[in-house]
Amino acid sequence: MPVKITNPAFKKLLKNEIVRFFLSTGVGFIVDAIVYYLVYHYAFNDEGVKVFNYLISRDVISLIISYSCCIICNFLLTKYFVFAHSKLSSRSQFLRFFLVAFVGFFANLLMLRLFVYVFKVYPPLARIIAALSLGIASYFVHKFFSFNIKRGSK
Repeated sequence: MPVKITNPAFKKLLKNEIVRFFLSTGVGFIVDAIVYYLVYHYAFNDEGVKVFNYLISRDVISLIISYSCCIICNFLLTKYFVFAHSKLSSRSQFLRFFLVAFVGFFANLLMLRLFVYVFKVYPPLARIIAALSLGIASYFVHKFFSFNIKRGSK
């Protein structure tokens, strides 16, 4: 059963696409931060994980897992809550969304490494800072590329 919103101010606020985008990415961000924290603290030892004789540090493997969970959550929320009026097929939307997220992963990884190893920030906090700093650019990239929404269309 859909949620009925009775507050007129909140109803008006939810009509704004940017507000809906940041609400949906906020949920994805919370999923990302919680999964990152749990994986970082409880899933792996201090050394990390060895994959094909290559050691992946605990902060990076935690990012890979949390970011994967976040991509799925964000795609579904963004597709149905923000850009539901997109004319692209779901498959095209997901492939484009994934491509943007893939590039975003490396931007997140670069920022995470910078904060953790250069500025000595606690890794779960560095993850939050990296994710927040890339959020604004992602709105425009997803709107015009992932969901192919032209200016003025609805």
